[in-house]
Amino acid sequence: MIEFSAAEIARITGGRLTGDPSLTPSHVTTDSREARAGSLYVAKPGEHADGHSFVGQAFAAGAILALCEREVTDDDGRVYPSIVVPDAVLAMGKLAKEAVRRIREARSARGEAFTVVGITGSAGKTTTKDLLAGIFRSTPEGSAAAASTIAPQGSYNGEVGVPLTVFTADESTRYLVIEMGATGIGHIQYLADLVKPDIGVVLVVGTAHAGEFGGVENIAKAKGELVEALAPEGTAVFNADDPRVRAMEPRTRAQKAFFTANPGTAVEYAARGTVVAALGAHTREDGCPAFGLQIDDEPPVHVQSRLIGSHHTGNLLAAAAAAHAAGVPLGVIAASLSSQGPASRWRMERTDRPDGVTVINDAYNANPESMRAALQTLADLGRGRRTWAVLGAMLELGDESIAAHTAVGTLAVRLNIDRLVVVGREARPLYISAVNEGSWGNECSFVEDIDEAFALLERELAPGDLVLVKSSNGVGLRHLGDRIAWAAQPQPTDPAGTELT
Repeated sequence: MIEFSAAEIARITGGRLTGDPSLTPSHVTTDSREARAGSLYVAKPGEHADGHSFVGQAFAAGAILALCEREVTDDDGRVYPSIVVPDAVLAMGKLAKEAVRRIREARSARGEAFTVVGITGSAGKTTTKDLLAGIFRSTPEGSAAAASTIAPQGSYNGEVGVPLTVFTADESTRYLVIEMGATGIGHIQYLADLVKPDIGVVLVVGTAHAGEFGGVENIAKAKGELVEALAPEGTAVFNADDPRVRAMEPRTRAQKAFFTANPGTAVEYAARGTVVAALGAHTREDGCPAFGLQIDDEPPVHVQSRLIGSHHTGNLLAAAAAAHAAGVPLGVIAASLSSQGPASRWRMERTDRPDGVTVINDAYNANPESMRAALQTLADLGRGRRTWAVLGAMLELGDESIAAHTAVGTLAVRLNIDRLVVVGREARPLYISAVNEGSWGNECSFVEDIDEAFALLERELAPGDLVLVKSSNGVGLRHLGDRIAWAAQPQPTDPAGTELT
């Protein structure tokens, strides 16, 4: 973390300091349970709880300073050392922006490079972020120091998560990879202003959060804010296979790079910027993508991914394009992409149980595009096996929700998925459409909740079955996926051999 004294934090955020101005935090957290010696605890109001209620716990765990929207006192009436600001989240952003500026300035003064990459899109952000960080860490520069590549934990991609990621960087950081999510116009612009990316990657424009955005065209407008924020010497990386992403090209002053799995598109865009292409893209019997990775006219290098699903071809290409823009050689890129498996949980996470059941837990998030991709992968992998799709609701789709769930139910039947289990009332249109499409009897089941789904699966799963679990994060089916994956595992025992419960 870049060091800031309490006095500096107050000046940068425009806050009012109560306490010792020389206090210098070494860690930032918004969760009192993660506070430790030297922490700056950010007491932000939350949807379900107010961080100000946990200031005492944070200080008991070792925090030395709080960033608050009001003073908080201990049991003796003394005000905790704090900086009081009108908006704690915006104050975090101001501090993160200054941290990035100082890192860039310090490294420039030493003649050292510093590259910030921003990644956005309706799907694939976390996977692409993980792949790109893996590439950077596989380079000689990336392996030089543990802190040389910084990327978010999980999906830290909003106005809180991006600053928290920045706060883990310091002057030794060579690459800073930032995942950028949004639920409205202006959100990406705000995040880009904080970190000033050198490279901006736009993956896809889908219907995730369409209800909050007010339509898919507004989603495209918001995602394009990333390439608008780039300086002329930066690089904008576009998915040339997505028409809405392609349409963003005139919105940037930066250099351009395009990634595509379509040979015809690669030829078309060759004169407009760098082209990163997948030649002969296909999925192997294990469901993992493979292709020849070609950048402009360089000889292609084979990539054999360990990720599951053909839809990851685009994520692999996006990571390759961003790495190439950052100066990483093609051979290093290809070797790293071929060596990496899933790095974040609940994203096509495969577990092969001892009893022969395979569980693919892809329930970190869901939208119509990722649902289609996951079901297609299930169908491709399931040849010769009984396939199960355990599906929950896709949230935040607004007026498109019923139609989107209906389309997924129809697709599941048309892909000949053997068993469909629909969980929860919000997903019921999915079940109804499958029944209307001709999935009757025990081929299609509706259950009210996760416990009922688990009971059904525990009762009916058989050796050799292949199970996909997918829903939006808020539905919580990722926890059902974990329960199914571990249901047949041996129970842990104590040293005496007694089963533990």
